[in-house]
Amino acid sequence: MRNRTFGRTGVSVSEIGFGAWAIGGGWGGQKEDASIAALHRALDLGCTFVDTAAGYGNGRSERIIGKVLKERKERVFVATKTPPSPGPWPPTPYCRVEERYSESYLRANVEERLRELGTERIDLLQLHTWTRAWNRDPRPFETLRKLQAEGKIRFIG
Repeated sequence: MRNRTFGRTGVSVSEIGFGAWAIGGGWGGQKEDASIAALHRALDLGCTFVDTAAGYGNGRSERIIGKVLKERKERVFVATKTPPSPGPWPPTPYCRVEERYSESYLRANVEERLRELGTERIDLLQLHTWTRAWNRDPRPFETLRKLQAEGKIRFIG
């Protein structure tokens, strides 16, 4: 497996990542033991990057990843995504960013991501959706930077 630097992070990850949407069960029935075996196989083959999201099986994908990573010794870079609070999907330009990604919501959601993954720090936390209408409001990113300074998030996307 070849590696490359992940963006501007300086972190080296495998060129091929493990997309964990299917192990959340969103693409039909997926047995947990088969999901665990698939992730173990990817890691055995040198995969060091895993992509997941809160919405992949309502945290199921993250829980499976957390379970597998507890059994492994190698370092795996995990990227996850937090959705906006309930409302239209995807958010429309008429949605207010302070309602969809408020500080209290982001903090609670990050804590949930940490619990689901069974870790103390998220390698990369991404906002799952965004609308250009929010570009001039830095509050969600200010909150994410606070969480980064507190050691809960390594990188933000």
